[in-house]
Amino acid sequence: MRSSILRSVKTLAKPAGTRGYSSESVPDRKVAVLGAAGGIGQPLALLMKLNPLVSRLALYDIANTPGVAADVGHINTRSEVAGYMGNDQLGQALEGSDVVIIPAGVPRKPGMTRDDLFNINAGIVKDLCSAIAKYCPNAIVNMISNPVNSTVPIAAEVFKKAGTYNEKKLFGVTTLDVVRAKTFYAGKANVNVAEVNVPVVGGHAGITILPLFSQATPKANLADEDIKALTKRTQDGGTEVVEAKAGKGSATLSMAYAGAIFADACLKGLNGVPDVVECSFVQSTVTELPFFASKVRLGKNGVEEVLGLGPLSNFEQEGLEKLKPELKASIEKGVKFANA
Repeated sequence: MRSSILRSVKTLAKPAGTRGYSSESVPDRKVAVLGAAGGIGQPLALLMKLNPLVSRLALYDIANTPGVAADVGHINTRSEVAGYMGNDQLGQALEGSDVVIIPAGVPRKPGMTRDDLFNINAGIVKDLCSAIAKYCPNAIVNMISNPVNSTVPIAAEVFKKAGTYNEKKLFGVTTLDVVRAKTFYAGKANVNVAEVNVPVVGGHAGITILPLFSQATPKANLADEDIKALTKRTQDGGTEVVEAKAGKGSATLSMAYAGAIFADACLKGLNGVPDVVECSFVQSTVTELPFFASKVRLGKNGVEEVLGLGPLSNFEQEGLEKLKPELKASIEKGVKFANA
C-alpha cells in the first residue's frame, strides 16, 4: 500500500501540462461520506477532496454538514462538493455514488471496548445500509463504523434482505491496522517506513487483529519478544490513542488517513489500475469463518480476488486459532442484530 493520497496532492500542485492525473484522463467518480461532520468524517472529507480521482464529493451527516461542505468546497481541487443533512436528504447524497464511505457513529471513550459501541452504531449502520440498498445498490461500500467485525455482517444482511448484496463490493476498512503495523515495525527495525509492507489479517478489534510480521518487508531479524510486543501494540493501537486523548476522543486523524488510502485503492481498482492489493475485512473462504481480513486484489468490480494467508510463523498460527472464536462471535452478533 502506497501513500498515494500524498502523491496526489503534490500532483495537483503541478502546473498544467506536467504528467499526472487530469480530469480528462480519469472517469467521473462520485464518493459519498456518511458521517462527514464527525471526528473521522471531517478529516476524511478533506483527504477525499484532495484526491483527483474524485469528481463529486457528497458529505452527509445528521447535523453540521453544510458548514463542513462549504469549508472543504473552497479548496481548489477537481471535485465538486455538496453537503446533505438529515434523513430527508440522505437519498440525494447517495444517488449515483461509486464509493460510499461510512465513518458514522459514536467514537470510543476511555474504558469502552468496540462491543460497547455496538448497540448505538449497529442501528446507525443498519439504517444507512438500507438507504444504500435503495439509492445506490451498485456502489462499493467502505465500512469504518465500529465494531467492524459486526457492522460488515450487518451490512451484508441488510443488502441480502433488499436483494442487492454483492460480496465483491462490501469492505470492512482495516487499513489503520496495516498503517500502525508498518509504523511500529519500521521504528523497531530501523528501516524507511515508506518502503515497509506488513499484511494484517483476521478482524479489526483486539486479538482479532493479526499482523503477519514474518511476511514483513524489508526483512529484519527481530527477536521473538520484539515481534510479540509489536503485535500487542498493533492490537492495542486504538486503546493507546483513546488513553492518550484522555477522554477527548479516539483515533480520528489516523483513521481518516487510513480510510482515504483504502478509498483511493478502491477508486484505482474501479478505474482499471492493475495490481491494486490491500488488506480488508470481506466475505471470505480463506478460513472457515464467513468474513475475514486478508489481502484482496481490487478491480473494476470491487473484489477481484481474495488472497490466501501465505506461510505463518508458529506464533502467528497460534494467534490465528486464538482469534477465531472471538471473531466468530462478533460476526454472529451482527447477523443476529440485522435479523432481529
